[in-house]
Amino acid sequence: MQSLRIKALVVVAVTLVCLYGIIGIPKSKDELLANWRQNIRLGLDLRGGSHLVLQVQVQDAFKADADQTIDRIKDELRKGNINYNAIDRNEPAAIADAETIEIQVKGVQADKAGNFRALVIDRFPAWVLTSVSSTDYKLNLKPSEAIQLRKDTVIHAIDAIENRINGLGLAESSVQQRGRAEGEGEIIVQLPGVDDPARVKQILQTTAVLELTEVLDGPFPSREQALANRGGVLPLNSKLVKSQQRAADPGESWYLLGRIPVVTGRDLRDARPSQDSLNPGRWETNFVLSQDAAKRFERFTEANVGKRLAIVLDNQVRSAPTIESKISDSGRITGAADQRDASDLALVLRSGSLPASIVYLEERTVGPSLGADSIRDGLFAGVAGLVAVVAAMLFYYKKSGINATVALILNAVILIGCLSYFEAVLTLPGIAGIILLIGMAVDSNVLIFERIREELRGGKSVIAAVEAGFGKAFLTIVDTHVTTVVSCAFLFIFGTGPVKGFAVTLVIGLVANVFTAVFVSKVMFDLELSGKRRVEALSI
Repeated sequence: MQSLRIKALVVVAVTLVCLYGIIGIPKSKDELLANWRQNIRLGLDLRGGSHLVLQVQVQDAFKADADQTIDRIKDELRKGNINYNAIDRNEPAAIADAETIEIQVKGVQADKAGNFRALVIDRFPAWVLTSVSSTDYKLNLKPSEAIQLRKDTVIHAIDAIENRINGLGLAESSVQQRGRAEGEGEIIVQLPGVDDPARVKQILQTTAVLELTEVLDGPFPSREQALANRGGVLPLNSKLVKSQQRAADPGESWYLLGRIPVVTGRDLRDARPSQDSLNPGRWETNFVLSQDAAKRFERFTEANVGKRLAIVLDNQVRSAPTIESKISDSGRITGAADQRDASDLALVLRSGSLPASIVYLEERTVGPSLGADSIRDGLFAGVAGLVAVVAAMLFYYKKSGINATVALILNAVILIGCLSYFEAVLTLPGIAGIILLIGMAVDSNVLIFERIREELRGGKSVIAAVEAGFGKAFLTIVDTHVTTVVSCAFLFIFGTGPVKGFAVTLVIGLVANVFTAVFVSKVMFDLELSGKRRVEALSI
């Protein structure tokens, strides 16, 4: 009896813990409903929201990698006193052409060709060097390096997008790769309950590449005038960058900047919106640099007091203030339209820059009314199935059908409680999984009850028949559940969001079913039979 009491307490404790996870300890009906809505997280198909398909322009990452390599090659050639005429790269325009990235080095000194080849092979092992002529060479990315760069680009893009979405407080959102091929660069973003999808799209699409770069000259009203001011040829290690156009000043402005930035967005430690102290009512974005970057920035600003520094975001000059004194670890980006604009910029800077630009391939919006219809239809199907199953069990197994019904209801409570504790998102396929579990849970009870009937027909006593029925059916139940869990594992690994939701719901329900059909149901039988001295018959 002591062992039975402990088992009964375990059942009650599990039930109470799961109920607490679902509704907490409500003091009113309104609080109960509020707790339910907070703890049960609904997916896009039930809550409404936006479904986006993004494509990462992987070729941008290849071009950026080639640009960094070119800068490094120039530095190494300068250190090695190896002269050359020009170093340039091609311009892959499509994702499929990303691997065709090529760096051309022209006019290398013939008497230092051996030094040049040795330097490239030693310092740039990711590239394959090929001679075009006695003075010209080309570098192509190794196939293995290209595959890894594609994969890393997509992974880093997913991480940056997740950081931005989490920064907006969209906890039920999901970001995942579409398909199994990283090379295609397609990402699915689901945003349940989003009431401003245009803002989210803008935040996700912002590459957020921040550079603080020395201003060499400018501004100029046009690119042509900037080139003409330098005789049509840009100085070494410089570039022309256009300023961001503003409503107050719609004209163009171009700056001649140093090619190598002093610090970049990778050097940021934090970024926050704040009000502009010099212009009340206006907003700006303040940023703080990491320790190493702060030292570089301090040395640069101390040596360039009186000169200008350009703040470049996504290859557009946001502002070009004059350095009035030494600056150590902080700065500010002015010109935000309002508080939300400053907050969004701070968010994308904190989340990190995208490794490549993205484009939207598809956008679908699910209205809340459609989600409500799905919930209503799903609940109706579930209740109808539950009523039919309970009626059949009570009719066929009599009082033992009550046992199966209680186990079935407890199974649902445990399942929903686990979804709440795991912060899993309930989707329409998840509701389908719950409905499927009703049949699977009853199937486990049917196996046990039929075993008990066989033992009773074989002449065993009621208590012995119950013990034998549960013992012999246990391995069969575990076997069927394990095979289904394995199938769910494949669905979770290879499936998309809704399919994963179905798999998660099914696995949790299967584990709960083993507990309710075997443990809880056995405890209920034992409680029924333990108070009787002699049991002549069992209603089953």
